[in-house]
Amino acid sequence: MSPRATRRLLLAAGLLAALGVSPVSPIHVYTPREVYGTVGSRVTLSCSFWSSEWISEDISITWHFQAEGSRDSISIFHYAKGQPYIDDVGTFKERMEWAGNPRRRDGSIVIHSLEPSDNGTFTCDVKNPPDIVGKSSQVTLYVLEKVPTRYGVVLGSVIGGVLLLVAVLVALVYVTRYCWRRRQAVLQRRLR
Repeated sequence: MSPRATRRLLLAAGLLAALGVSPVSPIHVYTPREVYGTVGSRVTLSCSFWSSEWISEDISITWHFQAEGSRDSISIFHYAKGQPYIDDVGTFKERMEWAGNPRRRDGSIVIHSLEPSDNGTFTCDVKNPPDIVGKSSQVTLYVLEKVPTRYGVVLGSVIGGVLLLVAVLVALVYVTRYCWRRRQAVLQRRLR
């Protein structure tokens, strides 16, 4: 390359930099805001992303967890070089499963056997070189206690009984009004 061509190339790069045009587009990461699960069940933490680049062999996906009420965040999962790595420390190490597919722009994980201590914020971060600039996305997990089945049956019976009572009352009102109108019609005919 001639010195003149090099200067033109440097001038063009400088001009683009001065205008704020970057050769790298930001990567966009998406998660739902909130996910709910019950104790003992499983939940999928969805993470999708958009990158202007082809999916690189160097793509990496990282999940962090910050327990409810805590300021500390711990790494719980990492995907790199085509392999998922579940961190071998913490409560998720034997309850987590990789459910994503980077080729489909999916970095989702599944957590099995939910516990109340799983309440907190999960952060998904994706890097797809050269797309490494962008914000991570957070999803808050709420783990709810299971309602015993017998309570559900009792509650369902009470609601069903109330609905039946309302239906009977509505039918009585309708029949009473119908009978009253009919009687009024008969009385009017007799008076004529």
